[in-house]
Amino acid sequence: MRASLLALAVGAFGIGTTEFVIVGLLPEVADDLSVSIPSAGMLVTGYALGVVVGAPLMTAAGARLPRKTMLVVLMAIFVAGNLLCALAGDYAALMGGRLIAALTHGAFFGIGSVVAADLVAPDRRASAIALMFTGLTLANVLGVPLGTFLGQEFGWRSTFWAVTGIGIVGLLALITLVPAQPAPPSGALRGELAVFRRPQVWLALATTVLGFGGVFASFTYLAPMMTELAGFSDGAVAWLLVLFGAGLCVGNVLGGRAADRSLMPSLYLILGGLCLVLVVFAFTSRAALPAAVTLAAFGAIGFATVPPLQARVMQQAAGAPALASAANIAAFNLGNALGAWLGGLAVAHGLGWTSPTWIGAGLAAAGLGTAALSGHLDRRSRRTRPLPAEPFPPAPLPAQHHSAGAGHGTHPIVEQKSR
Repeated sequence: MRASLLALAVGAFGIGTTEFVIVGLLPEVADDLSVSIPSAGMLVTGYALGVVVGAPLMTAAGARLPRKTMLVVLMAIFVAGNLLCALAGDYAALMGGRLIAALTHGAFFGIGSVVAADLVAPDRRASAIALMFTGLTLANVLGVPLGTFLGQEFGWRSTFWAVTGIGIVGLLALITLVPAQPAPPSGALRGELAVFRRPQVWLALATTVLGFGGVFASFTYLAPMMTELAGFSDGAVAWLLVLFGAGLCVGNVLGGRAADRSLMPSLYLILGGLCLVLVVFAFTSRAALPAAVTLAAFGAIGFATVPPLQARVMQQAAGAPALASAANIAAFNLGNALGAWLGGLAVAHGLGWTSPTWIGAGLAAAGLGTAALSGHLDRRSRRTRPLPAEPFPPAPLPAQHHSAGAGHGTHPIVEQKSR
């Protein structure tokens, strides 16, 4: 089980590196390709929109394939996209390569989350998801800073050559370490689509868009914020990303453990904390030491949102989680695109480098609001649910030897405490 989760984490490491490393290389890319920094920032937005489109399409396209096979196919496409980025001679080619890589992102994490949850006991599923996402956090601790350093020293294309190599390692790990997965049952896609009739699934997705949008509104413009406001040198940006990534690792683990214990209260606390730390960051980003301390806290609270947000969607999509799980990865990236776009819009209109952080605080507050509404609907549903006709369930008939619900092809899903 650990080896399988490790393989998923290696793939997540590569994907996380290619997604986030562009943030530390915006000045180099903008200078080399003769575009503005807000235009270079669109490489973040473009990638995120590619995830939004690719997550449901790629998941649906692979609905009849065994999950391991689909993960291998996705990683192969990811390698091809990053190879195109490494070879890109202009802005359009770079954007095209990032879009190809982005098409695999949502489906990989969505299907990978289901596979990770399948490998462990029901009360450990959020932690298993968090372990897979450890690859994403390590991408921020190691991959992004090293990629930033590599790009600053040898040109930004060298970073994408390195990511291509990581993708090949991830592809081999998936082939050799992940156990064979059965093909989904016939009609599985119809069942997956049916969960989108549930209002709570849409509320969970909206919470993800708004909550994680708050993270990326500020994070996308971290490099110019730290150099222009806090007074750090360009070379210090890589180390600041290490600090941010260390916070991510801590937040990811704690967020997964908290979600296993009590999902919705943890989600309220984390989103409220994210809003607060972004407000603080808007003030502390003008001085080096306070900015660095707040940045670590921002990383921790920002990524603590991921396991509970993913677990909430899988909980509400009980019985058919794969497409909803992938859709939630798309929602993360729609939030990334929304936050990056709104932050860039504010900067382009002369509102200053702290304006993206204020926008992030507002988005996090809106995410807390949708989470609270979803929790309220949960509580109201429990209060109004009709009582059973009998005080106790009837005893099983003597001839009945199988457990209720067996053989119906349902997927065991993350079962969380709602209070």
